Amino acid sequence: MDAWFNALLDWIAAHPIAAGIAVFAIALSDSLIILGTIVPALPLLFAVGVLIGLGELSGPYAVVSAALGAFVGDATSFWAGRRWGAQMRRMWPFSRFPQLLIRGEVMFRRNAVKSIFVARFVGAIRPFVPAVAGMLHMPLRRYAPASALAAVAWALIFLAPGWMLGQAYDAVAAVAGRLSIVLGLLLVALAAVWALVLYSYRWFADHADSLSTRLLAWSHAHPVLGRYSIGLLDPMRRESPSLVVLAISLIALGCVCFFFIGTVINHGEPLSIDLAVYGLMHGLRNPLADGPLSAIASLGDAQVLVPATAAVMAYLVWRRRWLAIGHWVAAIGFGLALTALLGAVVDIPKPPLVVRGFGFPSITVTFTTITFGFFAVMVARGMPGRDRIWPYMVAGVVVVLVGFARIYLGAHWLSDVVGGSLLGGMWVLVLGIAYRSRAYRPLWVKPLAWMFYGVFIAAALWHVPRAAGPLLARFDGPAASVDIGRQVWWAGDWRTLPGRRNEFDDAHRWPLDVQVAGPLAPLQTRLISAGWRVQPQAGWQAALSLLDNDENGADQPVLPATVDTRAEALLMLREGPQPGQRYALRLWATPIRLQPGDEPVWIGSAQTLEHRKLLGLIGLWRPLPEAQPPLQALIDASQGLDQELAPHPETGLPVLRLRTLPTP
Repeated sequence: MDAWFNALLDWIAAHPIAAGIAVFAIALSDSLIILGTIVPALPLLFAVGVLIGLGELSGPYAVVSAALGAFVGDATSFWAGRRWGAQMRRMWPFSRFPQLLIRGEVMFRRNAVKSIFVARFVGAIRPFVPAVAGMLHMPLRRYAPASALAAVAWALIFLAPGWMLGQAYDAVAAVAGRLSIVLGLLLVALAAVWALVLYSYRWFADHADSLSTRLLAWSHAHPVLGRYSIGLLDPMRRESPSLVVLAISLIALGCVCFFFIGTVINHGEPLSIDLAVYGLMHGLRNPLADGPLSAIASLGDAQVLVPATAAVMAYLVWRRRWLAIGHWVAAIGFGLALTALLGAVVDIPKPPLVVRGFGFPSITVTFTTITFGFFAVMVARGMPGRDRIWPYMVAGVVVVLVGFARIYLGAHWLSDVVGGSLLGGMWVLVLGIAYRSRAYRPLWVKPLAWMFYGVFIAAALWHVPRAAGPLLARFDGPAASVDIGRQVWWAGDWRTLPGRRNEFDDAHRWPLDVQVAGPLAPLQTRLISAGWRVQPQAGWQAALSLLDNDENGADQPVLPATVDTRAEALLMLREGPQPGQRYALRLWATPIRLQPGDEPVWIGSAQTLEHRKLLGLIGLWRPLPEAQPPLQALIDASQGLDQELAPHPETGLPVLRLRTLPTP
């Protein structure tokens, strides 16, 4: 699939005119009945949008091709429904999976014209609603305008994200390329847990009765073990189906949990996937992601979870719901005790930056899973059937956010987070079954939900600003220093430093054409006197100003860039030779220390930046390929310091070396 996918994109880039046929075919396949559930149109159209933004493909041409393909595909499905009508229900796969047509029919009967438009954006029913419209003999004069409008809107909306990314790629990827990858991985993780919870819930909801029947038959056939399961199957209790679902989920999750824990314990060291994920995340560290993810990681701290738990406990005490209190206390207390016991018994080497307090399984992830998971078990019972999924969905999203953030920071291995979530989920199911089988009165959901989530948000707003910084500093350890003689470095060892920035895309592997030995203050003073100025590192607050159309380019910040996952130690700017241009000097710390004197060495890049508006919405300072003018401006401004210009063996480009302290 990957080879086919990449080959298709390469073909589109090489044949921009004929590519319209491919775009038409993608949209057509996504719209055809049955085939539309198989073709991965969304990632393909996103990639096509990127090619549009990069200038490889005409935007209007691609939009027309996609809209026309979607319209023809829907029309084909409409014709199939009109041609075969009710006979389609007896055809495969609808005879085997009748819900494929039933869902589309339910939506269509509510509002026929509206359903044609809405269904175009809902993947699960997109190929089937036009067929249902044909089956129910919707007039063509009503169907065609709604389908055409939906096809055009769909083409624009599905191509727009990739289109904007392609437009911004040269500017954004050059200064924060890792950020987009981190956000992409986080979205993938959130989408995975969202789909897992949603489709698991729907499957159990559709099969709860049949599962109950099978479990009842099994209980009668195995009277010894069956006496424990038969208590879940009281037909007079409306909770019996949900208890069966919880029980089967417990069995499945328990098997996975014990197998996973056994694998980690038997291995005795970090798994290969742990090392791979740790290396990936370490390579993706960047200043725009560090702050938000350290804040998210702090959401699992006791200072946030305990107040939310205590508030609900106080409410339950006031309402005299002792059964709920006892089970929640047991869930948290025994769950954390079991996790701590495993952490003490299982001796797995910790990630490099971890000294103490972190291990397998993650207590933070376990605590978060139990707190949100058992709260979902308590309140879901009192909610309508359709809404019961939301507490579980919120629990899954919060656990994924906290776990992902801690893996990103290097606080845990992947197996620590997975083990903590599995163990917490299994314990939640154990206590959930015990609570649901004894609780006959549902809780009043609204005040509990407002209290729990409200106190959680309030505690997070109070705690996170205080905890995020220290947590980030804890896992931002310095690199090991390398001692080199001062004269040895000046004479030739400067060539051992990289000649280009280590980026994923060759287009953004800027030449590192500046090396500075000694403290930066003397160089900074000379540059300021020559008209340069220091820009503090731009965080998210400054980055959001890029969306302000009222600000001109001179007031908008230059986004940070990274070398070896670290942002610039110094960023200086001065006005360029043309309006809308400026020179920039970026300097990053290196592990090299020059002896004697323990002087630091800095590596950097001199650039010309140009301010551009992307789609008329986002203003960005974009690096230009010309390096000689800003490098010459730096040479002129640093007169009086020891300096030398020589080509780097890796790039063949000139590198300026500066010494900010006089030679002894």
